[in-house]
Amino acid sequence: MKSWNVSVVASWALQLVVAVILLQTLFFKFTGAAESVYIFSTLGVEPWGRIGSGIVELIAAILLLVPATVTVGAALALVVIVGAIFSHLTVLGIEVQGDGGLLFVLALTVFIGSAAILVLRRSEIPVIGMWLSSHSVA
Repeated sequence: MKSWNVSVVASWALQLVVAVILLQTLFFKFTGAAESVYIFSTLGVEPWGRIGSGIVELIAAILLLVPATVTVGAALALVVIVGAIFSHLTVLGIEVQGDGGLLFVLALTVFIGSAAILVLRRSEIPVIGMWLSSHSVA
């Protein structure tokens, strides 16, 4: 059994924050809420982009909550959120339909949280974990 040190607690806190943000946006994506339809129409990928990104975000959120797949979930969340951030910076703008930049801030939170999870759990990433174990300092 793993000991509960600061990095494990911090990782779980971040995993929950990222998963909750990803999960709460699914309602809007899957129900075709006006703001979601506007965003994906503006990007030229409505409805398949909205539904597809929702499915990927659902998978990432689930993986973040399963101990054996946390790093895969964090990496998947990071990839999908880079697309969202890029869309905000190039097409949508920071503020979307008067939201005061909330969606952009949530995207940044997911990005930072996912990156931090990967740093905290870097030894669990197969390639990095093998390298760290073969180069450990005694």
